Amino acid sequence: MNGSHCEVLVIGAGPAGSTIAALLAARGRRVIVLEKEVHPRFHIGESLLPRNLEIFEELGVMDRLAEIGVVKNAADFTDEMAGGIEKTFDFSRAADKTYPSAFQVRRDELDAILLDSARSRGVEVHESLQVTSVDVHADGARVAAVDSDGRHSTWTADFLVDASGRDSLLARRLAWRRRNRTHSSAALFGHYGGVVRREGDAAGNISIYWFEHGWLWMIPLRDGRMSIGAVCEPAYLKARDCSLEEFLGRTIALMPNAAARMKDAYTISEVRTAGNYSYDARRAGGKNFLLIGDAFCFIDPVFSSGVFLAMSSARLGADAVETCLDHPRRAAGAVRRYERALRRGIRRFSWFIYRFRSPTFRRLFTTPDPPRRIEEAVTTMLSGDVFRRTPTVAGLAAFKATYYAASLAGAWSTRRGAEQARGAQQTRKS
Repeated sequence: MNGSHCEVLVIGAGPAGSTIAALLAARGRRVIVLEKEVHPRFHIGESLLPRNLEIFEELGVMDRLAEIGVVKNAADFTDEMAGGIEKTFDFSRAADKTYPSAFQVRRDELDAILLDSARSRGVEVHESLQVTSVDVHADGARVAAVDSDGRHSTWTADFLVDASGRDSLLARRLAWRRRNRTHSSAALFGHYGGVVRREGDAAGNISIYWFEHGWLWMIPLRDGRMSIGAVCEPAYLKARDCSLEEFLGRTIALMPNAAARMKDAYTISEVRTAGNYSYDARRAGGKNFLLIGDAFCFIDPVFSSGVFLAMSSARLGADAVETCLDHPRRAAGAVRRYERALRRGIRRFSWFIYRFRSPTFRRLFTTPDPPRRIEEAVTTMLSGDVFRRTPTVAGLAAFKATYYAASLAGAWSTRRGAEQARGAQQTRKS
């Protein structure tokens, strides 16, 4: 294999890479995608958000998505540390009612659909091709790769898009990748059969369970399959003294409400693990290259933001790539605008994610009857409506203000209690 030259070379054929390739090809660009694996292949991140459907419509794959997906009308949260208090956020209560539901999907099927969409628009796709080196320079990019038979090839392009996922090829090469040390976590996960589902319209809900060492997801998939995974403190996972399957079982047993749904469950896939979950890159690109999806940033997946942020970054990135190619003098500004927009959406998710496990947050999040504007604002965020300016800004601000006030009151109460205890102790001694 000798390789070739193109306008845009995309590394990676996950949701981000396939989406930007399809969008740019539809605009008349010659695009080549290099993918290290062969689709379909296993991947987690199976829960989609309502606002993601707009991008699927743009790609023309909604019919195929409906064929493989389980309808997801809501997300429900259970606090196992507070006696099993539950709270359900119905997407139909978001500020924008355009997309009142989403889908749960197997990622091997979803990613294959997105890659097929790119191919149908003229994208040249090469699978089982591992990129071994990347060089970006003033006139474009040069990429070396090797296939499964050991044959080497060289590819050149006017513009390079890094959609390599958690490999973060360019961010690592440029020393841009930053681990999030304030929100470090790891996960173990697998697919199960025989898991009890919610009833009626709630059968497709994603279920989230808080427990002592982190949180657990349950995502209903078609054919009776349930994706289950626990995102935990690294120290908890390091204490494992048994197989991954047994350890995940022990973890689920710590949550009575989750465990009740597992009484007849059995594994139907290998239980796997992933570490070093949260990170980002110092910058999102340069004159002739761009980082999208997980190659730029990965945040805790508690709000199912992974596929949505990947595909949203691809859509935002497609506009930036167009500007860089057609108007090189405006490239720096285009990349800055892309990065600002992407970070704005990530920040709106991250504020909630970074506080998700605190007692104050859990209490506020599961309040049975919150003010309407707050519930609408939180539901809007959970639906993925984080890039637009919506009327829910005031509701989110009210939630944050309530959180900060409750946190300060709790800290003051704790401090006062400690001081009273010390005073009582000194009195007894005297």
